[in-house]
Amino acid sequence: MDSPQKDKWSEQDSRKFIDYSDFFVPHRQQQADIICQLLDAVPSLQLVVDLCCGAGFLSKNILEKFPEAEVHGYDLSDEMLSEARSKLKNFSPRFSAYAFNLAETNWRASIGPADAFVSSLAVHHLNAQQKQQLFQDLQERLHPGGALLIADIIRPVTQKGHQVAASLWEQWVRETTEEAGNLEAYQEFVDEKWNYFKHPDADTIDQPSGLSEQLNWLENAGFKDVEVYWMTAGHAIFGGWKVAQS
Repeated sequence: MDSPQKDKWSEQDSRKFIDYSDFFVPHRQQQADIICQLLDAVPSLQLVVDLCCGAGFLSKNILEKFPEAEVHGYDLSDEMLSEARSKLKNFSPRFSAYAFNLAETNWRASIGPADAFVSSLAVHHLNAQQKQQLFQDLQERLHPGGALLIADIIRPVTQKGHQVAASLWEQWVRETTEEAGNLEAYQEFVDEKWNYFKHPDADTIDQPSGLSEQLNWLENAGFKDVEVYWMTAGHAIFGGWKVAQS
């Protein structure tokens, strides 16, 4: 019997992601390195806001790369926030963690202004209208010259695209877990139907949008130099920049 469709993220999901994210996220360290490389182009990087920071993996990379910067991490999950505070305690007071709901809007007026907003594997939980509003709100909360950088899964345009993304993601997890001798992680990936492109109807949580439409939404929100920086297995890094003052 198929498992029932999941309609919300649970703390059990958070625990599994904490335990297996190194195996579930394709080229995870490379993704963090690319985002840090891009942040190096921000004129004055003093405050980075990590939206849905999870257990703090991306935040930790930013804090290590930019010793003068502060990172404010936000997440809905108590499990994630507790893990992030524990793992990044040595960076105090440069790292602070806060509870929030990405889909709500009440937090946005009080956040920042920031030099950069980053987010990994979270924006796809919003629908199309919510994504557009988020991009607009974050653009308004950025300092001139600042960046919004997103690492996320994206919705392929064609069935062929779905098939390629599904197979590449499956291959990455299988090879990575075999190399590490952690077949339990691969079995969790399969059993939990983590591969969205293989099981797009397994839950109602994931609402990825196409890449081209998200680039258009960023431009409509006022971002410039909108670009895709990296993509594989249905995962992409993309973003835009707020015009610097002349």
